[in-house]
Amino acid sequence: MTLQPVLINGQWRQSVSPAGTFTATNPATKTPLSDEYPVSAWDEVEEALVAGRRAADELRSVRPQQIAEFLEQYALNIEARSAELVEMAHIETGYPREPRLASGELPRTTDQLRQAAAAARSASWTLTTIDTQSNIRSMYGPLGGAVAVFGPNNFPFAFNSSAGGDFAAAIVAGNPVIAKANSSHPGTTRIFTEAAFDAVQSTGLPAATVQLIYRLRHEDGTRFVSHPLIAATGFTGSKYAGLQLKSAADAAGKPIYLEMSSVNPIVVLPGALEERSEEIASEFFGSCTLGAGQFCTNPGLVLLVKGEQSEAFVEQAAALFAGATPGVLLSAGGPRDIANAIETLQQNGAEVVTGGQEMVDAAGYSYANTLLRVSGEDFLRDPDALQTEAFGPVSLIVFTDSVDELQAVISEMEGNLTGCIYSHRGGNDDELYDRVAPDLRERVGRLLNDKMPTGVAVVPSMNHGGPYPATGHPGFTAVGIPGSLLRFGALLSYDNVRAHRLPAELGDKNPTGDMWRLVDGAWTTADIA
Repeated sequence: MTLQPVLINGQWRQSVSPAGTFTATNPATKTPLSDEYPVSAWDEVEEALVAGRRAADELRSVRPQQIAEFLEQYALNIEARSAELVEMAHIETGYPREPRLASGELPRTTDQLRQAAAAARSASWTLTTIDTQSNIRSMYGPLGGAVAVFGPNNFPFAFNSSAGGDFAAAIVAGNPVIAKANSSHPGTTRIFTEAAFDAVQSTGLPAATVQLIYRLRHEDGTRFVSHPLIAATGFTGSKYAGLQLKSAADAAGKPIYLEMSSVNPIVVLPGALEERSEEIASEFFGSCTLGAGQFCTNPGLVLLVKGEQSEAFVEQAAALFAGATPGVLLSAGGPRDIANAIETLQQNGAEVVTGGQEMVDAAGYSYANTLLRVSGEDFLRDPDALQTEAFGPVSLIVFTDSVDELQAVISEMEGNLTGCIYSHRGGNDDELYDRVAPDLRERVGRLLNDKMPTGVAVVPSMNHGGPYPATGHPGFTAVGIPGSLLRFGALLSYDNVRAHRLPAELGDKNPTGDMWRLVDGAWTTADIA
C-alpha cells in the first residue's frame, strides 16, 4: 500500500512519525481500498497550527479580490478534475456517479465556491456599519488564526472539509483552513486539497492558507479544537463526537459550530391525508430513502392524528418501503448504529411496521428500509429516547389521539434542522395549522409547508441550522451565503481611528462601488460626503 502525504505549511510530504495508519473501504463491495493514510501525531498537528497562525497574519494584507480569484480558480480546478473526483468518491462512498455525484453534488460544490467568491468581491457580507457623528465604525473581519474544518461522511463534495461550505465561509472571512478529512473518503479530500493548493499557488495566497491532515487520535482532536492558536472549528458529524469537541472548545473559549443530530419531524394534518394520502406517502418514501437515508435532513419522525386515513397512509408508505431495494450505507458502522437506534426505539414502545433488519447477504453495507410506529402516549412517556436518530432509511410514525396530544408531542421535540407541516390545499386544515405551527416553529431552523426537507438549496435565505442538538447554536447557518460566513468572522470596531489607519471597507469612499454599508442608519452604496 502507498502511504499518502499530508499538506503542511505549503509542502506535500510524508507524515512525520504517524500515530498509526488506516485505509478507506468501498462500502458497495465491503473491500478495503489500496491507498493508506496516516494518523497524524500531535507534533504534526501543532506544526499545522503554527503555520496557520502565520498564514492568518499574512492574509491580513490580502485584498478580497485576491480571495475571490482563488475561489474562482479553485472551482475551475475542480471542474478540470471532475472525472477523477467522481470516480474516487464513487468507490469511497458507494454513491452512484450519476446523478448523485457528477450532476448533483459536484456542480453544487463549485457553485457555492463561486457564490463565496462573489461575496468576497462585494464585501457586503462584512456588515460594515458607520456612524459619522460618533465616528465609530465596525465590520466583520478575520478571526486571527486557522479554522479547523471537520467534514462529514455523507457529502463527500458539498460538505468536504477542503471544498465545502465551511471551507468556503472560513476562507472568505479571511481565515486559513486546516482540513481534517473524513476517514470514509480521504482520497476524495486529497484530490480536492491538491486542486485547492494549486489555486493557492497560482493566485499568490500564503502557502499555508490550506492544509490537510487525514485523521487524529481522539485525544488529539479535543486538543486541536481547544488549542490557543486555533481560531474556530466547523464540525459536521455525530452528536457523540460533536459534543466531545464542543466540551473541549467551550472550556478553552474557542468558537465551534456544530451540525449534529436531527430527526426532522413531519406533521401530516387530517385534511392533507383525505386529499392526497398516496401522493404524500410517495414523497415521504422518496425523501426517507434518498441516499439510503443518510441525509441530515432525513424525515425521521412523522406525526399523525389517529384515524382511518392515517392507517391507510402507513399502509401505503409501508408498501413502498418494503418494495424497494435498500441503498448502500457509507460504512460498516452504519448497520450497527441503525440497529442500536432501533433497539432503543423498541425498548420504549415502538413497533416495527416493516424492515428492521440488516441486509447481511447484500454485496454492500445496507439496512432494510424501516418504518416503526408508536402511540403518542408512549412517546410522551419518554420523548428523549423516542427521538433517537437512526441515520439511515428509517422513520418513526407517532399516532396521537387528538390535536391536543399532537401539540403535546411537538412541545417535547428537541431542536431540529427542519420541520414540515402538510395541510389541505383548500384551507380545510388552516385552524389546526395555526395551532401546531407556532410550537413547531420554535423547535426547527427551517419550517417547510407541503414539501419534504431533504433538499437544501444554496441560496442566501437558506437556514441549515437550528436549535440544540441539531446544532450548537441556533443563530447560525452552515448553508447560505452570506449568512454562513458570519460564523468565522470577528466583529471589529474602530472608535475615532484616523482615516488612513482604517480598513478600506470603513473609509469614506466605498472601496468597491457596490458594497452595501450601513451609514448613519441607512443602507447605501454611496461614498460618505
